[in-house]
Amino acid sequence: MSRTIFFEVEILDSKTKEQLCFLDKVEPHSSIGDIKSLFHKSYPKWYPARQALRLDPKNKALRDDDILQNLPAGTSVTMYFRDLGPQLGWTMVFLAEYIGPLLIYLLFYVRVPYIYNHKYTFTSSTHPVVSLACACHSFHYIKRLFETIFVHRFSHGTMPLRAIVKNCVYYWGFAAWLAYYINHPLYTPPSYGEIQVNYALIIFVLCEAGNFSIHWSLNSLKCEGSKCRRFPHPSKNPFTWLFFFVSCPNYTYEVGAWVGLSIMTQCVPVALFTFVGFIQMTIWAKGKHQIYVREFKNYPNLRMPILPFIL
Repeated sequence: MSRTIFFEVEILDSKTKEQLCFLDKVEPHSSIGDIKSLFHKSYPKWYPARQALRLDPKNKALRDDDILQNLPAGTSVTMYFRDLGPQLGWTMVFLAEYIGPLLIYLLFYVRVPYIYNHKYTFTSSTHPVVSLACACHSFHYIKRLFETIFVHRFSHGTMPLRAIVKNCVYYWGFAAWLAYYINHPLYTPPSYGEIQVNYALIIFVLCEAGNFSIHWSLNSLKCEGSKCRRFPHPSKNPFTWLFFFVSCPNYTYEVGAWVGLSIMTQCVPVALFTFVGFIQMTIWAKGKHQIYVREFKNYPNLRMPILPFIL
């Protein structure tokens, strides 16, 4: 009959090296997540999502699914704790980021008092493209909220509260800036009139449909923990055929939708928001592309991160 060897885990403050907790007789199959839960019992204010545990203060934080007996340490393990600060789950993060732009834009669209001259308070623009732009902008963020609640599958990861504030300032601030100009009483419609607006609307609708199709496709992937057993492939849905050429077509379609809205409104703030968003999404796409290439030896060589054959 085999005898179980238990572990001893000492947790120190990463800055002061003061001992915070000593765990005796820890099961060897315990995960870092289990250890965080045990540590939480001693320090209720530091819930697991706030904790970062390291084997060395300068090393990367251990993952929650790392197993104690698989760590490069003996049966007496010393870990260093760092408080990550208040955290929010990803669902709450995205709800906070997307509800703001939706409501802020509508405030400018109905021209609430103290935004424009008092004689324009609660009046409507005479240009149909203004109402169309409001409908498109609202649809975009309503779709995002719908996907956040019903489509996306989030890990148990969290985001620091300070980062959420920064993201909300970005999304909410840009929404107010572009809404101010599009709904301004002196706004002038696009140079090429209805033709420009109609073609831009087609681009916007197709890209929004494509973006949703990709999100739905990614939702259907079978995953174990934080790693997927397979990478995404094109399906019978034509919108997913972009997977033949790019690793993150959801970002490709996202940028395309904002390009459509930029053309539709012919508004500089919208174009700037599109450009900044493209830069950020390119960074995310490159990171995801590198993960796919590293984890799957048979990953298609033809695929680029975000733009077919280019980037």
